[in-house]
Amino acid sequence: MSESALPALDVAALAAQLQHEPAAALATLEATAQRGDPQAQFLLGQARMEGRGIAYDAAAAVLWFERAANGGLALAMNMLGRCHELGTGTPLNLALAAVWYRKAADHGLEWGLYNLANLLGTGRGVPRDDAAAFALYLQAARAGHAKSMNLVGRCLEDGVGVAADPAAAPAWYKRSAEAGDFRGQASHASILLAAGHVDAAAGWLQRALNQGSPAFLAHIRPTLVVSPHQQIRALVEHP
Repeated sequence: MSESALPALDVAALAAQLQHEPAAALATLEATAQRGDPQAQFLLGQARMEGRGIAYDAAAAVLWFERAANGGLALAMNMLGRCHELGTGTPLNLALAAVWYRKAADHGLEWGLYNLANLLGTGRGVPRDDAAAFALYLQAARAGHAKSMNLVGRCLEDGVGVAADPAAAPAWYKRSAEAGDFRGQASHASILLAAGHVDAAAGWLQRALNQGSPAFLAHIRPTLVVSPHQQIRALVEHP
C-alpha cells in the first residue's frame, strides 16, 4: 500500500484499540507515524513508553514524542517536557523540560500550564517566580484543570504569588474536589471539618483516600488517625 493510500487516522478509535487490542493497532499506527502524522507519532510514543503491544523502549518513545512535538502537537510537547523532567528515556534536564512545558502552555494545554507552574513555583530549571506560577495555575484552573484548581486555592489561602485571600480559597477547593482531584478533595474536607460538617468531610476524605497516590496517603494518614472525630479516624484505623 502506498503512503497516499493509507487511511486517515481515527485517533479515538485507534487509542481505544491500543487499550484492548494493541498488537492489531500497531501496523496502522506505525505506518501513519512514519508518514509524519503527529497524533500517530504521539500514540506510538505512548505505546513504546508503556510497552503496550510493542517492546518497552523509553528512548524510542522520546524520539516519537519529539517528532510529534516538532509537528505542533501540544500533548507531545508536554510529554517531552515530562520525560526531560524525570529523566525518562533521556537525561534529566529541568531547563529543557521548562522549554517544552512552556511550548505546551503557549498552546493553551492545561497540563503544560500546570507543569510549567510547578517548575516556576519551585525554581527548578527556571528562576523561581511565584506570581507567574499562580497566573499559570489560574489559567489552567479556569480551563477546567482540577489539580490547578486546588493549587489556586492553596495560593490564595497562603498568599503565595498573589495577595492572600483566604475567603476565596474554599470555592476553589470545592471545584477541585468536584472535578475529581484527590488533593482538592482533602482540601475541601478540611474546610468542611473546620465548619463542623464532619460527615460531609468524611465522605470527601474517603474519596481522596480511594484514589490518592502512595505519597499522599503516607502524608495524610498520620493526621487522620489522631483526629478528634471518630468518623475521620475510622477512615484509616484498622481492626
